[in-house]
Amino acid sequence: MRRAELETEFGSPDRADRIAAAVRPDNTAEMTTRVEGETVVTTIERDNTSGLQSTVDDYVVNLRVAAQLTTDTTQSNHE
Repeated sequence: MRRAELETEFGSPDRADRIAAAVRPDNTAEMTTRVEGETVVTTIERDNTSGLQSTVDDYVVNLRVAAQLTTDTTQSNHE
């Protein structure tokens, strides 16, 4: 079994909670995501290195999008 633990700090517990909530729905059975203060911690376990790398790559993309969405201050103009 291969394992990776990714820790990403977001500057506030509230922001970390929002980002963790955004990425959790995409977690597979081999993934867990938790919040420790200002940090989102995701643990990924896979049977082989290539599967682990692929899952980590996908997670990082999802995390980046979630982080961008929580900092987007663009106001919607839906009238």
